[in-house]
Amino acid sequence: MSLLEVQSFAAGHWRAPDAHARTIENAVTGAPMALAGNDALDVAGMLDYARTKGGPALRALTFHDRARMIKALALHLGQHKQALYDLSYATGATLADHKIDVDGGIGTMLVFASKGRREMPDAQVYLDGPVEQLSRQGSFLGQHICTPLQGVAIQINAFNFPVWGMLEKLAPALLAGVPSIVKPATATCYVTERAVRIMLDIGILPEGALQLVAGGLGDMLDHLTCQDVVGFTGSAATALKLRSKPHLLQNSIRFVAEQDSLNASILGPDAAPGTPEFDLFIKETHREITTKAGQKCTAIRRIMAPQDHVDAVIAALSDRLAGTVIGDPALDSTQMGALVSNAQKRDVLQQAALIGQEATRVFGDPDAVAVQGADATKGAFVPPMLFHCDDPDIARHVHDTEAFGPVSTIMGYRDTDHAITLANRGGGSLVLSVITRDPDMARAVATGAGALHGRIYFNNRDSMGESTGHGSPLPHMVHGGPGRAGGGEELGGVRGVMHYMQRTAIQGSPDILTGITGTWVPGAAEAKAPAHPFTRTFHELEIGETIHTSARTVTLEDIEHFARFTGDTFYAHMDEDAAKRNPFFPGRVAHGYLLLSFAAGLFVMPDEGPVLANTGLDNLRLMKPVEAGDAIKVRLSVKQKTPRNEDYGEVRWHVTLTNQDDDPVAEYDLLTMNARH
Repeated sequence: MSLLEVQSFAAGHWRAPDAHARTIENAVTGAPMALAGNDALDVAGMLDYARTKGGPALRALTFHDRARMIKALALHLGQHKQALYDLSYATGATLADHKIDVDGGIGTMLVFASKGRREMPDAQVYLDGPVEQLSRQGSFLGQHICTPLQGVAIQINAFNFPVWGMLEKLAPALLAGVPSIVKPATATCYVTERAVRIMLDIGILPEGALQLVAGGLGDMLDHLTCQDVVGFTGSAATALKLRSKPHLLQNSIRFVAEQDSLNASILGPDAAPGTPEFDLFIKETHREITTKAGQKCTAIRRIMAPQDHVDAVIAALSDRLAGTVIGDPALDSTQMGALVSNAQKRDVLQQAALIGQEATRVFGDPDAVAVQGADATKGAFVPPMLFHCDDPDIARHVHDTEAFGPVSTIMGYRDTDHAITLANRGGGSLVLSVITRDPDMARAVATGAGALHGRIYFNNRDSMGESTGHGSPLPHMVHGGPGRAGGGEELGGVRGVMHYMQRTAIQGSPDILTGITGTWVPGAAEAKAPAHPFTRTFHELEIGETIHTSARTVTLEDIEHFARFTGDTFYAHMDEDAAKRNPFFPGRVAHGYLLLSFAAGLFVMPDEGPVLANTGLDNLRLMKPVEAGDAIKVRLSVKQKTPRNEDYGEVRWHVTLTNQDDDPVAEYDLLTMNARH
């Protein structure tokens, strides 16, 4: 049987492995199955290709264009995921494991596509925070903007998630407008290669936007500039070796690391045996030990339980582990497959032996593992192994040695402070979970352990029906952690996109800021509307288009009628003496919402037209009280336009209310949906 040749995609061409290629084994049988690696790749040429072809093409698109592209890629992958499943069995993973990898990666892309359309502008500049007024009269302002880096994202991924690991980095990079060179771990690169081929086949990625290195990177990192980014997932040792390269340090090249970590799970004191929380704890811990055969950066490596419940946890967890069927992952009855390779098996057993110097193995014998449908001596099979450390305060290996497989250590704690201390002994982790229904304990852990854990997952009977699990990074939330976990962050919605962009402070006049950002800034030139703006379609409206309304005098009768009609009889509106005793009011004042209602009455066009709906109001500030006898008027300006679909788009209007002395009394953003045609 011939070996599968895993190719690299470099500078627009597929390159076969060369004579120096590495042999990849089937995790289940141990037999050679593929070749990968080409030492002759022109890595400098690949970087140049990405910078001169991919980067300019991506940056020419808006965030919304890129988001639509990412969605199309994800949907196309979804139509071909069975091919990825079929190939992934050779990695030792089960169908359930494939779904975490493949479906999880596709889902992550879809979330970034959605956030790109909903939370980012249909533009090439992203605004980070509000306008800062840097001068008394407002003629000199500041604004933070983010624009794409003009380099390449080098994305180095681990072996355990050959699809998700790639897509969770690729999606935010493409959304930012930065081309990617993907370097999967060689052991499972054949799955990544298939996913890349599927995405390229659809033909929507700009030339140079995506390249693939199957094998080693050579000296690629030595050719990077300050505009490039290295995204790394893998071991702490490899991360240290790469990020310490003098060239990266000298050029301040961004290095975003997500490393292995000694993640922990704490059983709360209230979660005694017999409670739903105890059962949940056992279920989640079992899942995190056995999913992907424990080859997850978020897997539970340290189990912490109240000292009185340690024996019960060991018994319940051992009983559940004993029922786990290990074997050929292609069999429907298999619940845990093999490690990725026999080399990985040797490493896991070596690390487990170190842990065994300080802890007693209470479940799992690597010399007696029952395997169905495969040969345990040839495949990379190990049983789930549970250790018990009876003195975690003096132990070292249980807190700093990770056996990257189905291995975990249970330890007892005396009280909440002790549990926090033990959790923090890991020196920084990706995730800490706490199973408790006690808000006081949850707060103590969040404040006492938050600084050392990238994510803290709380669960109990109230949330377990919808919770996503200890080991599931979500694209909405940051994934990363301090210290041993790498000190970086991935995912986190738009936060993840920012790794591939430069934040720049711009300063200038309102007109300059408006011109750069495409968002109208108060004080910038106003465009006179040729007709009432509510009669103009989304396409016809121009940024800065403004109307000034006539004035309306607010009467005491208005205030009292509004109070009776709404039931808002707060004393500041109804009691003159009480209102005067309030340091904020000169006497009775108009309701803030009365002013908003009057403002709408001043600028709204009543006839049927392109304005379809009022969808929101943001950033409301009530700046000066309005008394009976004051006259208010409104300035309404088109601040920002965001297409939503082929039929309508969102218009953000800047609304300013002033009184008869032109003093601002209120300010807010009004959101409407306007027909595009």
